[in-house]
This record gives sequence, C-alpha cells and structure tokens, in this order.
Amino acid sequence: MAEDMTIKPDDEVVLHCSITLKDGTVAENTFGDEPIRIIMGNEDVLISGLQLALYGLKVGDKESVIIDAEDAFGPTDGEAIQDMPLSDFPEEMKPEAGQIIAFSTPDGDEIPGAVVEVGEQTVQVDFNHPLAGHEIRFEAEILDIIPGGEG
Repeated sequence: MAEDMTIKPDDEVVLHCSITLKDGTVAENTFGDEPIRIIMGNEDVLISGLQLALYGLKVGDKESVIIDAEDAFGPTDGEAIQDMPLSDFPEEMKPEAGQIIAFSTPDGDEIPGAVVEVGEQTVQVDFNHPLAGHEIRFEAEILDIIPGGEG
C-alpha cells in the first residue's frame, strides 16, 4: 500500500514542490498547478540535492528545508563566466545585459547563458545555473509513490 511506503531509490514519486530564494523570490512552484513526477536517482527533473530531502517521506508528508548553495545548485563558478567576441553574435541580434540566450555546445547541446555586460568588442556571458550560489527553501508535498520497477 502506497500510504505505508517510504521513498527509496528508483521509486517514481508524484509531488508538488516549490523553490524559493532567501529574498522570497519564487523560482519554481507547482502547488495549484500540475504536480511533477520524478524517478528517484534520475536528475532530469529534480537535482540530487533536492531529492535527498525526499528520501524516507510517505504519501501525504510535507517537507520544508533550507538547502545551502553547495547542495542545491552549487556555488557560482567564475570559469563559467565567459567573454565572447561580439562578432560571434548574429548581426541582427543585439545582446543586452540580463538577456538569456541559448547557445550551442560543440557536441550539439543547447545551454542557456545570461548576458552580464556588453562591451565595445566583447559580451560577458554567465553560463552558471541561474540558481547557482543561492541558498534555497525547498518545499514538497508527496502525492503518490510508485515502487521502483513498477512504473
């Protein structure tokens, strides 16, 4: 019976969650919307630092934890802030500070970068996760648990 089960690796978990920054900015919130489904151990939807807060919970449980930057989305990495030649941008694109742009990696993946500053010849782009370097409050409500291998 799902009500007696606790969350373990490989379980599928249906939950509502929210991620809030220390200053109160809501980065993600599924309460009042569609819940999310995750497979514990798979980081496609929810990173491992947030999944750790769910292990041992049961259906109906609510959890609220403060997670430091290191265990959430990691610290800000100075090497992820790159100066790129303005000539690398298409002529019709005028980069502006604060703009989020999708960049293609050499192996064809797309990653977002936030324009930090636009100079005469270069554009400074931050490739850190937008929540990197931030302590967060993670709240979750467990709606269902499907044992691993049964989904």
